[in-house]
Amino acid sequence: MNKIRAVIAGYGNVGRGVRQALARSRDLELAGIVSRTPDRVKKELDDAVPVMPIADIPAWVAALRPDVAILCGGSKQDLPKQGPELVKFVSTVDSFDNHSRLPEHFHAMDDAAKTSGHVAVISTGWDPGIFSLERTLANAFLGVRAYGFYGMTANGGLSMGHSDALRTIEGVQDARQYTHAIPEAVERVRRGENPDFQPGDMHTRECFIVPKPGADLDKIRETVVSMPGYFAPYKTTIHFITQDELNSKYAGFPHDGLVIASGKTGDAGHPADIEYHCRWGSNPEATANVLVAHARAAARLSGEGRNGAFTILSIPPAYLSPLDQEELLAHWM
Repeated sequence: MNKIRAVIAGYGNVGRGVRQALARSRDLELAGIVSRTPDRVKKELDDAVPVMPIADIPAWVAALRPDVAILCGGSKQDLPKQGPELVKFVSTVDSFDNHSRLPEHFHAMDDAAKTSGHVAVISTGWDPGIFSLERTLANAFLGVRAYGFYGMTANGGLSMGHSDALRTIEGVQDARQYTHAIPEAVERVRRGENPDFQPGDMHTRECFIVPKPGADLDKIRETVVSMPGYFAPYKTTIHFITQDELNSKYAGFPHDGLVIASGKTGDAGHPADIEYHCRWGSNPEATANVLVAHARAAARLSGEGRNGAFTILSIPPAYLSPLDQEELLAHWM
């Protein structure tokens, strides 16, 4: 069996998770890594892994011969720029997670992918991604709004996209952002109230920021709370701490979430509830595993001569699985 050759574009926490997931895959293999800082990546890995500069796209496409590039950059600055450029040369998969700008990203990737004849699978992870599918299914079955909640534990859950957005702010050396679901909001949905929640009614955000020496803390604070699409709609608490505190107290990457829909069926109005809960010891590794499954789907779609942008909502579930039709029918139906 010829394995699907995947390039990792961007090597941080998600990229490391993708490398580990590819090593366990039976039908995908790592073709190489491309990065803005290839010397850093080479120091971390052994010489058996090809590492090339991401900017020289024609060179690494020719040398590494990828079937798909798995884009592991941040949603705020990396993916909107890298995605439309890279898909001109190779099919791509990304985890763009800014919900408010998702239609804009879809159309940019769709135009570029159709022009080049490649496939672009966008916004796949666990939300957007898995939760997008669960919300859509719950609404289709019950005809009501399905709600997504994140950070169900007392400590909340670490958001990679929001943490990355914090690190783009002038004067910020490092940062972590934890999302907290509002318990009363969860219970209102479970009671079947189907409230007209706005984003800030469902979650709060807690930021742990390491400022650079001499940074203007008031300016950082104002930039955070006013950042559209990330923090502006939410009650946001900001803690300025040292790098040692961040490394020791907030070193892990746990997250979890819940999709809930509550409605009624039949003329008698029998209650019906749907819940989907996932718990991740490592948020970046969870996203990485979902990305790799969608890389498989991207290669299959491309092999059929398809092109343009796709999401988890437009991809047959069987395309995500390494199992063939007979295995799926016999063991998973």
